[in-house]
Amino acid sequence: MSTIRIEHLARVEGHGGITVELEGDTVTNVRFEVTEGARVLESLIHGRRYDEVAPVLSRICSICSAAHTLTSLKATENAFGIHVSPQTEALRELLFRGESIESHALHLFLLALPDYFNQPSAIALSSEKPAPVLMGLRLKRLGNEIQEAVGGRAIHPVNAVVGGFGRTPSVETLIALRSSLMQAVSDADAVIDLIASLPATDYCHSDTLYAAIRSPNVDTYYAGDEVMVASNGSRAIVSARDYRTLANESTVPHSTAKHSTFRGSPFMVGSLARLTVNPRRLTGKLAVAMKRLKLQLPADNPMDNNKAQALELVNDVERALEIIEQLLRDGIQEERIVPVQPRAGAGTAITEAPRGLLIHSYTYDGEGRITAADVVTPTALNAASLELHLRRTVEQCAEREEAVISRRLQMVARAYDPCISCSVHLVRK
Repeated sequence: MSTIRIEHLARVEGHGGITVELEGDTVTNVRFEVTEGARVLESLIHGRRYDEVAPVLSRICSICSAAHTLTSLKATENAFGIHVSPQTEALRELLFRGESIESHALHLFLLALPDYFNQPSAIALSSEKPAPVLMGLRLKRLGNEIQEAVGGRAIHPVNAVVGGFGRTPSVETLIALRSSLMQAVSDADAVIDLIASLPATDYCHSDTLYAAIRSPNVDTYYAGDEVMVASNGSRAIVSARDYRTLANESTVPHSTAKHSTFRGSPFMVGSLARLTVNPRRLTGKLAVAMKRLKLQLPADNPMDNNKAQALELVNDVERALEIIEQLLRDGIQEERIVPVQPRAGAGTAITEAPRGLLIHSYTYDGEGRITAADVVTPTALNAASLELHLRRTVEQCAEREEAVISRRLQMVARAYDPCISCSVHLVRK
C-alpha cells in the first residue's frame, strides 16, 4: 500500500490536508482532513440579546463577515416577524455584491491563478506576470470599498443592524462608488480574457449534485427562501424551514468539519452551483463570456468553479452598478430602523455567501435572548463533495507520479475555494 499525503493545503483559508491511500492503482481511501479546533461561537451567543448576535457571529470569518452578518440579521428578523424596507433590501444586496467581488478576486487572482503558471504564490507570480495580480488587487480593493461604504468598515460590518442600517449611505458616497465601479468594468471584462487563456484542467469528471438558492426572477444572493438541488435531469426543492434535509451533518473521524449529503449523495455549493440552478442569469454579456470560457452546464468538472467565479465577478460589478443607479434614481432616504418587538420563536435564514449556501437558524425566548443557534457554512456543506472529487481526481489520473497527483489534488481542492476555519463548529451538541 502507498500513501500520498498533503499535510498542509496551501493558499486556502484555514488549516487542512489531504491523504490518499492506494493499493497498487486502486484508490482505497481519500480523506479531506480539516484540522482546525472546534469553534464554539454558537455557544458563546447563548443568552445574548438579539442585537449582540450578528456582531459575534460575523467573527466566524473575516472574508465572509458581511454574509454572516446579513444572514444572522435575516434569521433574527424572521424570528421576530420584522420586514425591512425595499431600500434596506437593496443596500444589503449591494453589501453582498461588494463582498463577492472582494472574495472572488482574492480567490481567482491570489490563490488559484498561481497554480496555472506553476508558481507557489501570487508574490512569485507577480514577478513574472504582474498585470493579472495587480488587476486582482484592484478588484479586491473595490469590493472592500463597497463593504466599507455600506457596512461601515471593510471587515465585520457595524452599520447593518436588526431592522435596517444605523446610517444610510449618502448620495455623495453612492456617486463615488458608482465612479469606482464604472472604472472597474474594463477590469471585470479582462477577467474573462485571462481565464479563457489559461490551460485546460480536465483533471476530474464526475456527475455532480448542485445546491443553490432558487432565484428564477431576480438575481440575488440575499433574498430567497428555497434551495434547489439539481443534477442531470432531476430537481428537488428544499425550503428554509427544512434546511436539515441538506445540512444533515454527521461527524467523520478524520475531520473536525462535519459532512452533509442530500438523500445519501454529496452535493456542491458555490458559484458553479448557482449558475447551474439559475441558468437564466446567463444572458447578454454573460452568455458570450460563458462561450468564451467553454463552460457547459451542468458541468462535470469541479475546476469549472473558477470559470463560474469569473462570470460572477463580471456580473457582480454590473449588478452593483445597477443597484446604485436604482437607489440614486429613487432618491435614497435616511430611514429609521424598524422597531423591534422581541418575542419567543425561531427563525432560519439562507443566503448565498461567495462560497455557497450559508444557513443561520436561531431560537429566541420572550425577552429576545437567544436559546439555541445553528450555523452551517458552505465549506462544511461542500466537504463530502470535495472528498468525492478528490477521489475521482486520483482515479482518473493516468500518471502515477506522486508529484503529478499531488498537484492536481491541490488544484481541485483550491477550486472549491474552501474556507476551512468556517467549516468547523460544534462537534457535539
